[in-house]
Amino acid sequence: MIAVQVVATLSLKGGVGKTTVALGLAGAAQQHGVRTLLVDLDPQANATIALDVGQTTATVADVLDEPRRAVLRRAIVPSGWGEGLDVLVGAEQTERHNHPDPSGTQLGRLGRALERILEPDDGDLVGGVSFEPYRLVLIDCPPSLGQLTRGALAAADRALLVTDPTMFAVSGVQRAFDAVHAERQRGNPGLQPLGVLINRVRPRNIEHEYRINELRELFGPLVLNGLLPDRSAIQQAQGACLPIQRWDTPGAREVSAVFTTLLGRVLRSERRVMEPAAPPATR
Repeated sequence: MIAVQVVATLSLKGGVGKTTVALGLAGAAQQHGVRTLLVDLDPQANATIALDVGQTTATVADVLDEPRRAVLRRAIVPSGWGEGLDVLVGAEQTERHNHPDPSGTQLGRLGRALERILEPDDGDLVGGVSFEPYRLVLIDCPPSLGQLTRGALAAADRALLVTDPTMFAVSGVQRAFDAVHAERQRGNPGLQPLGVLINRVRPRNIEHEYRINELRELFGPLVLNGLLPDRSAIQQAQGACLPIQRWDTPGAREVSAVFTTLLGRVLRSERRVMEPAAPPATR
């Protein structure tokens, strides 16, 4: 049986490049032959647009209405980036599921949908064809702590906390970390923070250096060593609906190297998923 890693990318502060990180990690996985599903849970659906998907007759909003395999099949399509990367497409209508105080049933809907994808039941196949197995599922969460983000944390193995080096970064990361801890207590004890990824870093910027040091003092080894630089190549690649890994500029190669390292961290953490008897640890 293939081990599947489910990673939620989240930030409770908007505008930090959370979707950029989800896309960059998806591109790295595709480049290295790791079959991946990206779940676009953000009602802005920016990841769906950047991945250049075709028309579907259902979206993740419909899946959360009714997490049946037949609905999933209509909502999951190949990305425009090529083989090995599929998308559970996002839509503005997903906002109707972002209740501020969801019930346990509502929080479990995404997890039930992923179970139907990752553990196919031969008695519930459509047309006798099962889902091709994924090794990695990436969930792009909205920048708020309602049903959508909490449901993603309830379904995830790891949470990647995304921030930028600004004055509001510390409170945003702290709230995201608290949300991960709360979900562990509520019903997903296997959930672990993968780390804090600092995005949009400018070299020789005194304010950025100060905030990065502040984050490292507060969160210690949770802050990842690889910092994502602020490069125009990221916006250029997204505008062309291409992964940053295929944008051939020095800035793009610099960013791609960070995502390759991050992918390695994700895949190494599979050991803790496959060996549940081992005590959870944060590296």
